[in-house]
Amino acid sequence: MASNSYLFTSESVSEGHPDKVCDRVSDAVVDTYLTGDPHSRVAVETLCTTNRIVLAGEVRGPQSITHARLEEVARNAVKDIGYEQDGFHWRDADVSVYVHNQSTDIAQGVDAAGNKDEGAGDQGIMFGYACRETEALMPAPIHFSHEILKSLAEARHSGAEPGLGPDSKSQVTLRYEDGKPVAATSVVVSTQHAEDLDQEAVREIVRPHVVNVLPDGWMCDEDGFYVNPTGRFVIGGPDGDAGLTGRKIIVDTYGGAAPHGGGAFSGKDPTKVDRSAAYAARYLAKNVVAAELAERCTIQLAYAIGVSKPLSVYVDTSGTGEADEAKLSRALQDVMDLSPRGIREHLGLSKPIYARTAAYGHFGRHPDADGGFSWEKTDLVDDLKTALNGG
Repeated sequence: MASNSYLFTSESVSEGHPDKVCDRVSDAVVDTYLTGDPHSRVAVETLCTTNRIVLAGEVRGPQSITHARLEEVARNAVKDIGYEQDGFHWRDADVSVYVHNQSTDIAQGVDAAGNKDEGAGDQGIMFGYACRETEALMPAPIHFSHEILKSLAEARHSGAEPGLGPDSKSQVTLRYEDGKPVAATSVVVSTQHAEDLDQEAVREIVRPHVVNVLPDGWMCDEDGFYVNPTGRFVIGGPDGDAGLTGRKIIVDTYGGAAPHGGGAFSGKDPTKVDRSAAYAARYLAKNVVAAELAERCTIQLAYAIGVSKPLSVYVDTSGTGEADEAKLSRALQDVMDLSPRGIREHLGLSKPIYARTAAYGHFGRHPDADGGFSWEKTDLVDDLKTALNGG
């Protein structure tokens, strides 16, 4: 039997981390196409390294979106993150665009035609998860890891902390007792900084952004508080390490506290079930927990390319459920159409809402008035209870 007292660790990375720069550029491309045509198809990857950005992939959308326009999109994304360094500058970086039209073989399997509904853009499995560890119904270690970096980024962008650079990472280890988080045993923050700041100065800049994020009394002992453990972090971002789209999928989801299907999100339009079905699974799991039907809930969805309906809908409440899991699975399918079209329409995913998801997690965020993070709503609670009660 697993112990209910243990340590668990999750990490996050900032918008300026090389991989997140790539996620941001790829999602800015998705938004550009969806702005031009909400029916666009996009699968675009980004690579970045010292003063170089490379875009590659396939699209179907407005012909007015040229390679020159995509180069502009990439530069603006990097500018917004804040890179104006000798080794990586939004204005000076060499941008290469290798984006071409979508394969007709894929298109014929995905598009609706005649009596055939729109099919999934690929095969695969997707997971969603929710739990009561935080108000956001997210696992606490990843939630606090994100919040620390968001706080540092806000201070950097506002000018309150001009000595900070865009590239940073956090890692939070929490102690669990009786299965519930009670305190941090260690916190690690590595952040890019100005040449004239030493390690102790950076430590004191970072400290309030940790203390103010963690619940009262949760801060770790001083010997468990690590800031820039290597002692220096001046060279950072793509100049320090190459980045690629889709390499931070555990950061994007649940910090390792729940399964992951393996598919990345960024750079993909919402017909790609890697993205949309993972959002739907989170949406359903969150509504299960918000409805007080379980303390925690894991949902798996499975799809085949070109097939509209999921092959399976698996529900696991880890022994915390108030309803039979098979019955809960049926109820979830009653309250939401889990075909690619059904997911996209229910959650309003054919909008330019994706660049904002590229850092600090796709889950545990607040729904936006324009439809961003719609999968974080808990508007299925009543329908779900009714479905379970045979209504």
